[in-house]
Order: sequence, then structure tokens, then C-alpha cells
Amino acid sequence: MVIKKERHRNLLSTKCNDLNKVPSEHWLFVSIQEQRLYHYSGTTLVKVYAISTSERPTSCVENSLGTPTGLHRIAKKIGADAPPGMIFKGRMPTGERFWELPPEARSTNFVTTRILWLEGLEPGHNCGEGVDTFKRYIYIHGTNHEARIGTRQSHGCILLTNDDVVELYNAMGEENVVFIAEK
Repeated sequence: MVIKKERHRNLLSTKCNDLNKVPSEHWLFVSIQEQRLYHYSGTTLVKVYAISTSERPTSCVENSLGTPTGLHRIAKKIGADAPPGMIFKGRMPTGERFWELPPEARSTNFVTTRILWLEGLEPGHNCGEGVDTFKRYIYIHGTNHEARIGTRQSHGCILLTNDDVVELYNAMGEENVVFIAEK
């Protein structure tokens, strides 16, 4: 685990230096290959979460439905007071929790519980015309398909269990950096 932590920190530091950005105290490292999200406070690993990323290949391109790579920040936090399982549409709570819907309506992979809306920080890679993470509405959020966490199932977002997204939401702030890597 020490080698992995050093690799994560080195990738983040290098990218922040290249972009003249200062790393935040709390930061996230997403490994698409591992389907894991690592929460760090400085150099200390706080927790590792099982996640789900896109069922398609990674991509920063608009309409690709791939999970974007590179350096991001949490641009907006949405849903602070929503109860677990709340369904969001257009970043607004619908008033329904996913388990209250009839079984046939639950096949949709809903945005639930909390939203950490990501913004790319790499011009031409994950921000800007045709590749903009924020304009693609890429989030870290809860899902009604918790049993499938750990498998690639999203349309570009990073999915967590509803309990885990509440915990992460409470630990992270807007402006905290998120590095998304293939490995």
C-alpha cells in the first residue's frame, strides 16, 4: 500500500505542478482499473471506497459517456439535507427515494443521495470545448444499484453506495482536488 500511496501522491503533485495548482489538504485519487476511490488528508490515506465508473472506455470527449481522466476539482456540492436514497433529476431532489418506486422503474441508474459535481482543470483535456467535465455533468454520486458497486456500470460518473457518498460528501469541500487515473 505504501508504493500505491507514493504513486498517487507523485501523480497528483506532478499534475498540480504542471498546471500551477496547489493540492488541497483533502484530495481524492480514483483508479478506474481498480474501481477504487482513495481519500487522502495530506499524505495520510483516510479511507478506500469501492466505486463504479463508466461501462464504456475512459474518455473526456463530450457525449462519449466515458469517465474523464486527469485533474479535477469539486466545483459544487449538492444535496446536503437530502435523505439517503433521494433521487435527483437536474440536480434537484424529486421527493422520491428509489426504493419507493415500483420494481420496473428501478432499472434506471439514478443519481441519488448526494452530488459532488466535478470540474476539469486541464485545458484541452478535461476542460474546454468538446471535453468539459463540468458541462458533461460528471459527478461523484450515490446509486440505486449498490449491489453492482465495484463493476463498471455508469455513464461517466463515479458511483458510490449511498452511505459512502454521504460520508465522502461530509469529508470533502468545494475546491478539493480529484485525480482520476486509468490505473
